[in-house]
Amino acid sequence: MTTSYDCTAAEQRAAGLEHAQRAIRENKCVVFPTDTVYGIAADAFSPLAVTLLLASKGRSRKMPPPVLIPRLNALDGLATDVPAEARRLAEAFWPGGLTLILHAQPSLDWDLGETKGTVALRIPADEIAQDLLTLTGPLAVSSANRTGHAAAQTAAEAEAQLAESVEVYLEGGPRPAEGAEALASTIIDATALPLRVVRQGAISLDRLRAVVPGLVDVDGNAPVAVDALPAEAEPAETVPAETVPAEALPAEAVPAQALPAEAEPGAAPGAGSGSA
Repeated sequence: MTTSYDCTAAEQRAAGLEHAQRAIRENKCVVFPTDTVYGIAADAFSPLAVTLLLASKGRSRKMPPPVLIPRLNALDGLATDVPAEARRLAEAFWPGGLTLILHAQPSLDWDLGETKGTVALRIPADEIAQDLLTLTGPLAVSSANRTGHAAAQTAAEAEAQLAESVEVYLEGGPRPAEGAEALASTIIDATALPLRVVRQGAISLDRLRAVVPGLVDVDGNAPVAVDALPAEAEPAETVPAETVPAEALPAEAVPAQALPAEAEPGAAPGAGSGSA
């Protein structure tokens, strides 16, 4: 039976989190707020639960859900070969609206769908979400809506779409907060270098490049290196003619003129959607 809890009230919040933890253990789905939109979640390590999540959304295995984690130190437990650039982005923007696609740890016993050996990870900047993740561990999470419909910004909106396919709805008020733009997380492919934006979202390209300057944008464009641009020609220093005797110049001398400075070569840049 579906149950909804008003998590703006402390007593209901505690009861709702307890029920949601139990539902996750029983391979059922729950809906809860994140810092972007509401998400539908299931145990990431239960193929049955992930199948139910995908069925609730009307989504196939070709669109595997991302995984939300409670802490940064869970990164290395779920992903392998994490580039230093990806780690810097995680340290700068987690918790927050950034999803990193990484190589999944091959030893993990899970089935998120047709991931081709990758996993998309994020830490949400939302207290209710973090409280739930602390209780359950990593969760497979996607936006709480039927595929092709608008993402839910309240638990009530999610329930209108997902109905009894979800065991527990945790209502925490509008997400994002009222007046804020509803933006999904920015997704970055960190499975190869250079890192590449595959979906622009909550974290702007300028902020990302302040941490990883060589980041490739969603259109495949690398940033232009400042030192790759031609240097402006410096005016040649001239010597007053009267200070140099004419006979001191070799006959074949060419009148002095400013030559363009040679540009130094610029440094070359260093060599999974629908998430909540």
